[in-house]
Amino acid sequence: MKQNPILALHPLTKFYLAVFITVSVIIVPSYLFAYAWFPILIIIAAIAGVAKSFISFISKTLLILLAIVFLMQLFFYPGDSVIGTWWIFEMSSEGLQYGLKLTSRILAIGAAFILFFRIVDVKDFVKALEDIGLPPTGAYIVLSTLQIIPEMRRQSNTIMEAQKTRGVETEGSLKVRAKAFFPTLTPLILSSIASTEERAITLESRAFSAPGPKTSLHQLTKRPIDRILNWTYLILSIGLLVWRFFL
Repeated sequence: MKQNPILALHPLTKFYLAVFITVSVIIVPSYLFAYAWFPILIIIAAIAGVAKSFISFISKTLLILLAIVFLMQLFFYPGDSVIGTWWIFEMSSEGLQYGLKLTSRILAIGAAFILFFRIVDVKDFVKALEDIGLPPTGAYIVLSTLQIIPEMRRQSNTIMEAQKTRGVETEGSLKVRAKAFFPTLTPLILSSIASTEERAITLESRAFSAPGPKTSLHQLTKRPIDRILNWTYLILSIGLLVWRFFL
């Protein structure tokens, strides 16, 4: 079975791509350059087979933030070149330029890391960090931090389903959903505490705190394409720095 060329890459190769995009949009001042990363990321997402969920998540979360940030900069950024007015607010050319620059960077960086978590398994990413020297304790902290929100969401959905079976209304108007949500907080908190205790017992049973090197059945391998891409990111970053500060 043929592997997907994007999903088959090493987790750190995908992470370094997100870091490279972040560095590049900070170095290059043009907002057109930063905006150009978004269609590139859509193409990468399409190759990886996650374009639909990627675009859906961006449209539901990041676009709202971008609209708010852009309007705030457009109306409140100090500037003398007034290009229009709306009600009691004035739109300046400086605010427009800064709003475009800021939103383009937020879009590029945010989309890069959103795509990263769409095409990388968190466990693989943490294992890759551990392979390059991250202590097991630090790896567990990173893993548990990245998984805490999805885990609490799953527990919340389970509790809500249990409430439905007992005849509690959980769907409808905002008031009905709010009334159904607050009774779930107590069992959600208690189940989270219980799962934390279970994790601690599981870790101790596997000699997590024992001294000495740790072994793992799950191994990650780097292919030649991973090394080529990583060196490419580094060379391009250095080239952009040289271009920005010397040329």
